[in-house]
Amino acid sequence: MKNVYLLLGSYRETFLQSMPASDHEFLNHYLACMLVASSSEAEPVEQFSKLSQEQHRIQHNSDCSYPKWFIPNTLKYYVLLHDVSAGDEQRAESVYEEMKQKYGTQGCYLLKINSRTSNRASDEQIPDPWSQYLQKNSIQNQESYEDGPCTITSNKNSDSNLLSLDGLDNEVKVDGLPNNFRAHPLQLDSSSDPSNSVDGPDHVKSASSLHETKKANTGIIHGACLTLTDHDRIRQFIQEFTFRGLLPHIEKTIRQLNDQLISRKGLSRSLFSATKKWFSGSKVPEKSINELKNTSGLLYPPEAPELQIRKMADLCFLVQHYDLAYSCYHTAKKDFLNDQAMLYAAGALVDRTVCLNLDSDLRSALLLEQAAHCFINMKSPMVRKYAFHMILAGHRFSKAGQKKHALRCYCQAMQVYKGKGWSLAEDHINFTIGRQSYTLRQLDNAVSAFRHILINESKQSAAQQGAFLREYLYVYKNVSQLSPDGPLPQLPLPYINSSATRVFFGHDRRPADGEKQAATHVSLDQEYDSESSQQWRELEEQVVAVVNRGVIPSNFHPTQYCLNSYSDNSRFPLAVVEEPITVEVAFRNPLKVPLLLTDLSLLWKFQPKESSGKDNEEVKELVTGEPEMIGTEVISEFLINSEESKVARLKLFPHHIGELHILGVVYNLGTIQGCMTIDGIGALPGCHTGKHSLSMSVRGRQDLEIQGPRLNNTKEEKTSIKYGPDRRLDPIITEEMPLLEVFFIHFPTGLLCGEIRKAYVEFVNVSKCPLTGLKVVSKRPEFFTFGGNTAVLTPLSPSASENCSAYKTVVTDSTSVCTALISSASSVDFGIGTGSQPEVIPVPLPDTVLLPGASVQLPMWLRGPDEEGVHEINFLFYYESVKKQPKIRHRILRHTAVICTSRSLNVRATVCRSNSLEDEEGRGGNMLVFVDVENTNTSEAGVKEFHIVQVSSSSKHWKLQKSVNLSENKGSFVTFPLFIVNSHIFIAYVVEDSKQLILEGQHHVILHTIGKEAFSCPQKQEPPEMELLKFFRPENTTVPLRPSVEQLSNLIKTSLHYPESFNHPFHQKSLCLVPVTLLLSNCSKADVDVIVDLRHKTTSPEALEIHGSFTWLGQTQYKLQLKSQEIHSLQLKACFVHTGVYNLGTPRVFAKLSDQVMVFETSQQNSMPALIIINNA
Repeated sequence: MKNVYLLLGSYRETFLQSMPASDHEFLNHYLACMLVASSSEAEPVEQFSKLSQEQHRIQHNSDCSYPKWFIPNTLKYYVLLHDVSAGDEQRAESVYEEMKQKYGTQGCYLLKINSRTSNRASDEQIPDPWSQYLQKNSIQNQESYEDGPCTITSNKNSDSNLLSLDGLDNEVKVDGLPNNFRAHPLQLDSSSDPSNSVDGPDHVKSASSLHETKKANTGIIHGACLTLTDHDRIRQFIQEFTFRGLLPHIEKTIRQLNDQLISRKGLSRSLFSATKKWFSGSKVPEKSINELKNTSGLLYPPEAPELQIRKMADLCFLVQHYDLAYSCYHTAKKDFLNDQAMLYAAGALVDRTVCLNLDSDLRSALLLEQAAHCFINMKSPMVRKYAFHMILAGHRFSKAGQKKHALRCYCQAMQVYKGKGWSLAEDHINFTIGRQSYTLRQLDNAVSAFRHILINESKQSAAQQGAFLREYLYVYKNVSQLSPDGPLPQLPLPYINSSATRVFFGHDRRPADGEKQAATHVSLDQEYDSESSQQWRELEEQVVAVVNRGVIPSNFHPTQYCLNSYSDNSRFPLAVVEEPITVEVAFRNPLKVPLLLTDLSLLWKFQPKESSGKDNEEVKELVTGEPEMIGTEVISEFLINSEESKVARLKLFPHHIGELHILGVVYNLGTIQGCMTIDGIGALPGCHTGKHSLSMSVRGRQDLEIQGPRLNNTKEEKTSIKYGPDRRLDPIITEEMPLLEVFFIHFPTGLLCGEIRKAYVEFVNVSKCPLTGLKVVSKRPEFFTFGGNTAVLTPLSPSASENCSAYKTVVTDSTSVCTALISSASSVDFGIGTGSQPEVIPVPLPDTVLLPGASVQLPMWLRGPDEEGVHEINFLFYYESVKKQPKIRHRILRHTAVICTSRSLNVRATVCRSNSLEDEEGRGGNMLVFVDVENTNTSEAGVKEFHIVQVSSSSKHWKLQKSVNLSENKGSFVTFPLFIVNSHIFIAYVVEDSKQLILEGQHHVILHTIGKEAFSCPQKQEPPEMELLKFFRPENTTVPLRPSVEQLSNLIKTSLHYPESFNHPFHQKSLCLVPVTLLLSNCSKADVDVIVDLRHKTTSPEALEIHGSFTWLGQTQYKLQLKSQEIHSLQLKACFVHTGVYNLGTPRVFAKLSDQVMVFETSQQNSMPALIIINNA
């Protein structure tokens, strides 16, 4: 019996393998043909052409009924077989390049084999690579013509090489084809033509040859000449043929069949049904049994739609696309049954049943779930394998229609993947949970799942994120339709940075109108600066202290117009009725697709109060309406591009006093239809505000929840985590208050140091309440002052002030003709000498009150700061309401002026005691004052020259007398010996825009100490030189008496002898040499060592740029020793290159006692400046 079973099994396998292809199914029909030629051929490309023509003849010749082909357009794959051990590789490569140009890179391949010779030792051979695929009990040589593509060869030399691949002997060829295509052991008679019959001696001979071949090939070893590299090449060849040739051909065939069915089947069926309806009777005649039997032999033409459906089903079955194959088999079965083609219908029904049994989703799901539980119940639980198999089980449950089980599996897997950072896996699971929940009508779970996809940082592509967002909006919209009257739910997008929310109380800043510039005040465009905020706080405290007689009230709090995360938000902010409240909300779009918010507005509730301050009994929470209480601004469209951060400024307009609570924002969330964005560019043209079309939108809200600062004051707060309140979104609306606006007219942006310029300031009361107590305070009171009330000095308009000087000429003495200039703004007005503390200046208003809608324009004198550079000068305007308010006692207005100053003049003054006798009036106590004026503006091309117009004094005890005639001395470095000086008036000629302008200014020098030099400009403090400390042990304890520093500085007296005026022809000789005698007198009774240094000592780099400096010629340093009360003279020479007034008192004299050892010599006191006038002869 055992032998019988083996015989039956062999017969069954042989019968199934040798069955010819039938006409009602196409599983055994050939899809492609592989044409193989050897590289040793004389003309391989020509050989390929012959093989292609032969294949075309076999396929389309009616005489050849076998083999059968799937479609007329059969795939032809050209393989050039190259024997590495014997062939020319370079020639093979060139032939392959020619093949690629003719057949394309996807239609040909170069296969290199036989890398070793056949005479190698047997121990070096690799095991038979085909032994596991060849069955010993099966009939040999069947795969070559039944189970694979047809291989056609025509060269006898190449056939021997093929034996090493498949071990098959060459058989007798008939008309260029192997005889196995013409004869088959089980082939049916398809024609009565004797030439096509296989019965007879040929058949017997073929069968016997097969038997002999089987015996001969029993001990054959396949692939004896192949190496591991050849094996890899063969595998790569099969892979290339499959993925680049066969599968694309199958996909293309399926697509073509589908298109043909759509175009042909619908038309033919519609015509057939219409014809049948018109020409047939009302009753279809019943067919007899004989007619039904005859229909079993019905043959369809090859182009019939029914066969095209069956071909498409077989192709899908071959590529394991069982769902589509099942659908096609089911459709073909119906068509065949309608036509009573039972053989075709039976074949389609069998294959459809096979498709169902090949892929059982329910069984696979159950087994995968059990496998997952096995992984989790192991001794060492394998959690990740459990989650992965649960995902697979959920997918199978979903395919099997078990939605609840699928949802359960995905939810269990989500517990493992959640929070592990696997964003792509989480997105997939949440997306599937959302869809399954929506299918099961668990809408809340669906919304929650889709929400998690959007709020987490996603690494999905833009298209995938857009799909997620559309799914979420669709589900969310269905949920919101279930309860249209319910509260607005929370939306996950866009992100809102609540801590970055800023609140601004008041109107927006007005833009500049020509020469009229509004005060900067406070705006949301300004960034927070802690140092600037502290300065404004100090200014406000200063003016409040002045108003309250030097005492700051205990309930005083600095005014805050803009609240942010850095401000003090522990108190309820105060807002004024009828003044807007602007809330800046920071949005961020985390997705790669743009978001469009429509009808964006603030969400709030309001508790109105009576004017007396008592709470209203009825508390109303106004969320969406009541514009008579609070007006709400609505932004129609607000676009946020992909991954963009953007702020929206929303306004509220309170019309009633009470308590306002801003809760959040409400808007419609949607995506843009037909509008794309580019990174870094934004929306493309046509995607402007108001022109976006929404594909889908839903309405919702987001709350603004701001966490206050962490408390860290008490011990309990330090040991725990507690946060204070943040009340920036809970303002209290108070009664009306006056509102001041300040405008600056002709306010300059650039000045010379010390320049005086006239501008105008306009005060406007834009509220319905009168204001009073207007004051201004600044850290730089020396920068500005208001003009006088005289009509002569105050022009009526800015245009009239262009030709109005800051000074007027008056007669100083009625008995003489001397005149002087009097300024409308003195040094006291500019704060000179009053200290550096800010001063509060009252603004002169008519009757000290500014009525509603009224305006006042006042002149303002400005003086350029003494230091060059860019200066920010803060003005704080303080004002009060005529009607006192309990909550807001005053209001302020801020302005920051930016002035750029350029260098002009530098004034240095020194006062010394006069050695002259009493003056002609008989009074003593005269002082000799030396003034040096330097033009430091050498880099400005527009400034031509400066003229010193007047030198005056503001002292009440000293009177000025002229000592040198200024009109006779001209130059850029001028020195004036006067008796006392405080103020210097100058005029500068400036060329600006091809026009010459005359600028006026004044410098102030304050003299406090005799002999100490004073400057008009602040001097740079040089860092002190580092001195090394020397520690030593004294030899004796007695310390000799040393003279004081003041005594050592008076050892030597110096004096210079030179002509007061010297004329020199500079046009003939450019250098002017003047002899100068320096007398040194020893005033002590001891020997003194003296060092005279003629090198100029410069204290700043600007001094080197002063035009007109001179040079000492000859030796620059002298070392002398003067005996007791000895007088010594040194002959010096000074060299000048320009005319002007020069100070020759530059030599420095150092002295020390000869019997004392000192590290440093003591500098002697300088004598008075020695002035010499150099004229051009």
